[in-house]
Amino acid sequence: MKLTIVEYPDKKLREKSKEVISFDENLHKLLDSMYHVMMNTNGIGLAAIQVAYPICALILNIPDENEEQPRENLLEIINPVITHKDGESVYQEGCLSVPHFYEDIKRFETVTINYQDRDANTKTIEADGLLAIAIQHEMDHLEGILFIDKLSYSRRKKFEKEYKRMQKEKK
Repeated sequence: MKLTIVEYPDKKLREKSKEVISFDENLHKLLDSMYHVMMNTNGIGLAAIQVAYPICALILNIPDENEEQPRENLLEIINPVITHKDGESVYQEGCLSVPHFYEDIKRFETVTINYQDRDANTKTIEADGLLAIAIQHEMDHLEGILFIDKLSYSRRKKFEKEYKRMQKEKK
């Protein structure tokens, strides 16, 4: 399955994702292909909508203390729901769909989510640190929200200006 990352300002990124009902071979192939795309683009997380599949599925692989991302650390999170959130954290985020742009974003410090794995098993995870940030970032994608939407008005204007300049330089 050949996937490509959908990039801002593509309207597909604003689409709300639908609940996953069928946990079949097609879902498994999509998750496997998403993993390869994420790893080949040096990402730590990827939502299905970022590869043009508007379903509530995301993957995460947070680097370990050696900055490696072994496959056994991969989290496949389907139909996630935040059940608890606490604290506040600011982290410099980037996004594969908004390349070359990084900004400090305020998020909850800890989150607990219920979700399903690729085989429809129900699971719960409590997360803090980078994992909590990444979960919230990817779950925003499922709602059609990008991290740049969380910027102040002035920072958003600066982003738009920088983005337009970068697009002109590409041509």
